Amino acid sequence: MWKTASAAALLALAVGYFYQGSPQLPEQILQYIGLPNFQTSPQSQKSLEQVISAAWETLITLPTRQWSKVAVGVNACVDVVVTGVGLLQALAVDPGTGLNHEVLHSKEDLREAFIHYMERGAAAERFFSDSEVFQRIARAAAEYPGAKLYVGGNAALISQKLATYPDLMVLLCGPVGPKLHEMLDEQIVVPPGSLQETDEYHLILEYKAGEKWGSTRAPQANRFIFSHDVTNGAMSSLEMFVESLDEFDPDLVVLSGLHMMEGQGRALWEERLKEAVLAISDIREDIPIHLELASMTDKDYMNSIMQEQVIPIVSSIGLNEQELLFLSQAGEGPHADLAAWKGIPDVGRVSDILLWILELHGRSEPSSEADLTRIHFHTLAYHILATVDGYWGNQAAAVMAGARVASSQACGLQAVDPSKVELKAPLQFHSSHTEPREKLSLNPAEPVTVWRRGNVSFHLTAVLVCKLPLRTVGLGDAISAEGLVYSELKTQQPF
Repeated sequence: MWKTASAAALLALAVGYFYQGSPQLPEQILQYIGLPNFQTSPQSQKSLEQVISAAWETLITLPTRQWSKVAVGVNACVDVVVTGVGLLQALAVDPGTGLNHEVLHSKEDLREAFIHYMERGAAAERFFSDSEVFQRIARAAAEYPGAKLYVGGNAALISQKLATYPDLMVLLCGPVGPKLHEMLDEQIVVPPGSLQETDEYHLILEYKAGEKWGSTRAPQANRFIFSHDVTNGAMSSLEMFVESLDEFDPDLVVLSGLHMMEGQGRALWEERLKEAVLAISDIREDIPIHLELASMTDKDYMNSIMQEQVIPIVSSIGLNEQELLFLSQAGEGPHADLAAWKGIPDVGRVSDILLWILELHGRSEPSSEADLTRIHFHTLAYHILATVDGYWGNQAAAVMAGARVASSQACGLQAVDPSKVELKAPLQFHSSHTEPREKLSLNPAEPVTVWRRGNVSFHLTAVLVCKLPLRTVGLGDAISAEGLVYSELKTQQPF
C-alpha cells in the first residue's frame, strides 16, 4: 500500500512538472492516467468573450411596458472628427507637457489640454473662447485629409439611437441647422422652432490606444472635444423644448447639454441655471426625466447642479467614470481625495459614490423630496445600473443592453464580434471599498452581478472592449439610450 501511495505521489509530481512546463497537456496523457480532459468540453472551448456575447443574446429582453414617445433636448450640432495629433501638427503646434484648462483661449491651451487628457486616455470637452481662432481651426479640421462629419451633441446622438426602434416616436429640440437636419434619421421629429440657418460645429480630436506624440503615449483610445458654441452653451432651446412637451405628450424626457453652460462664465451660468431649473420644474410630475451628464471642471457649477438645482428634480442620470469622480470631488463625497482613477476604476469605490449620490441627493428613503432613483454608470471595462428599490424594473437586461451596444458600436458593427473584442473587467471585486463589504464575482455565462446596499440595488455587467475601435464619440449617449429603452418604470406615482 505504501508503494502504491508513493507511486501515485510521484505520478502527481511528474504531471505537475510537465503541466508547469506545458499547460496544454496532450490528451493521451490525461487518458493514460484516467483523468477527465476538461479542455475538450464544448463550453471550455469557447472564449470568455464568446460566452458573454452569447449570454447577452439570450438574456437581453425588452420590458413588458415600453416607452412609446420620448422627447430629447437640447444640445445638437455637427461633429467634425479628425485625428487629434495630425490636426495639431497641421496647425504647426509642437508637442510638450500637458496642462488642464477649464476654458481654452488659444492653440497653446488646446495643445496642453489635449496632451493632459491623451496621456490619461480620458475623454474631455471644453469651450473655446476666441471665435476667430476657433473658426480658423475649424476650417483646418474640415479640410484635413480623412475628416468626417457626423451628427453631434448628446441630445441629437441619443435621438439617433432611439430612432433605431421603429415603434418609438422621438422628438428632438435643439439648434438644428441644414447639415444636421439632412443627417438626422427621418423618424425624428424636429419642431419648426428648432430649425436655424447655420449649423453649430464641434471639433472631435480622436487618438488611438498606444498612439504617441512626443513623449506622450495614449493608454487607450478616446477623444478630446472643443467648440465655440454659444447657442448650445446658453441652452437657448430649453424653454421651447419644455413648451413643445404639451403637444408631443411624451412618456419619457431625456435632457442633456448642461455641461455646455460651464464655459460661459459664472455670471451667465448662475442666472441661466436658475431659469433652467424653473423650466424643468414645469414638466409634468408623472413624466420621468433622464439627465445625461458630460465632462465638467468647475466644482461650483457641478455643486449647483447636484445639491440644490437639477439632480434632485430628475429621476435618472447617466455618467462615466470621470464625471462620477468629479461629482464626488465637488460634493466632498466618498474617495474625493483621489486625483484621478488609475486604470480600471475600482468597483467598490464606484459603488460607494453611487450609493452616496442616491442617499444624499436621491429618493433612497420614502420621506425624501428628491426624485432621483436611477444612475446608469459606464466605464470602458464595465457598467453599473444603480436603482432605488421599487421604482425600476428589467435592470439586468438594461445594463447588458448598454454594454452590448458599447461593444458593437465601438467596432463599427451592428452586432458583437467576439474575435474583435476583449474582456477587461475584473471577474472578482467587492461591493464597497470599506468594511463591511461583500466579495462578489462575475459569471460569464450569466454576466450580471447583483448586490444590495440599503434600499439601493446594483447591477453590474462586463463590457467586451473593442480591440481596434473605429469611433469613440457618442458611445456614452448610445449606452444611456439603449439602457433607457430596456428599462421599465414600475410605479405610476408622480416623481
